[in-house]
Amino acid sequence: MEYLRSHHFRENSPMFGVCAILIVAFAALAIVGPARADQTMQVADRSQAAAAPSIEALRATGEEDKPLESQLAPQDAVARNAAVEIVEGGPGTAPSFVFTGNSADRARARDCLALAAMAEAGYGDADQRAVMQVILNRTRHPGFANTVCGVVYQGSNRKTGCQFTFTCDGSLARRYPESQWKAARQRAEEALGGRVDSTVGLATHYHANYVFPWWSPQLDKIAVVGPHMFYRWRGFWGTRQAMNASYRGGEPDPMGLRQMALEVERPATVLKTFAEDGAAQRTITAGSEGAPRVIEGGTAPAASADKAAGTKAPVSSDPRVHLVLVARGEDPAALVARARALCPGDGYCQVYGWTDANAIPAQLPLSSEARRTLQFSFLPARSGNGEAIYFDCRTFPSPSVGSCLPNARS
Repeated sequence: MEYLRSHHFRENSPMFGVCAILIVAFAALAIVGPARADQTMQVADRSQAAAAPSIEALRATGEEDKPLESQLAPQDAVARNAAVEIVEGGPGTAPSFVFTGNSADRARARDCLALAAMAEAGYGDADQRAVMQVILNRTRHPGFANTVCGVVYQGSNRKTGCQFTFTCDGSLARRYPESQWKAARQRAEEALGGRVDSTVGLATHYHANYVFPWWSPQLDKIAVVGPHMFYRWRGFWGTRQAMNASYRGGEPDPMGLRQMALEVERPATVLKTFAEDGAAQRTITAGSEGAPRVIEGGTAPAASADKAAGTKAPVSSDPRVHLVLVARGEDPAALVARARALCPGDGYCQVYGWTDANAIPAQLPLSSEARRTLQFSFLPARSGNGEAIYFDCRTFPSPSVGSCLPNARS
């Protein structure tokens, strides 16, 4: 009190008054500021949504025909895709997936995610997680189906329009090692539990680098994972706010969807190359009592048929040779990535590739003619030895990986 009456206080009282006013003003800003900021963001979101085009006007929605048909030859597509830079701002951050279905929904969603990841991306961890993120982003986007299995099989009930090529190109008949199913299911469980793959963020589309879909120039390229490029829509539909469709379970039966897809009569198509789908045209592995066993088209008999025949289905540890179809101009690195995914175990595994399907041999050892026309050879690292990768450099000039096959191969 004595200080308040003092000469010093009376001289400085105007300054104290100003300070008090400033303190009150800053306190008010601290309370009101965030609320006004939130209001501003909400207004911006509403105005952006109001200006967004209709779902029907979007490119490559879930109802598009031929969504992955390439407009360019493989070598031209690789060059064109490489020239497109990732947009400023990168992939963005997708919201965590919130699962609200029952246990049956969970099991179906998990298996659909796992199957799509293996069929589309091989067995690589990063590749599978990226594909799973795209599927979950689509599940929450109004442009696609609102269940996980619905997204995976969208369009497979029509002659054209499959959103994921493996549902309509014959790959549904393929079988996968149980060890890979286990790993893919674990990744799927993590994604359904809220894990977000920040590498691809808000991506709703992707394609391999050797194809050039008609819609890719109209979307924003946001990431590259392995041989695949990932995209999101421009404008509001490519934002986090657009992923506002609530997931409520109700997963359809994937076996019913699979059967429906297999029964559709589709236009005749050329054989898929190894770079396109990662599948072997023919696999030769050990059968009963050491006799060679030939598996056509990457498909193995059902387990019940194996049991009845007294044989066992091949697993990743079995010695095996995969005979694949490759195409001139395809990216050598993409072929090597596919070969690594096809030979994931420690057992002996070899990949041989030809550009002519008719040149692919039906038995081992390779004949002189098969060796002469061989275009690609891959032997994975094993027993302390590194990978052995070779290309016919007349077909694949200056490959970015591996070495040139010798001219004399007889």
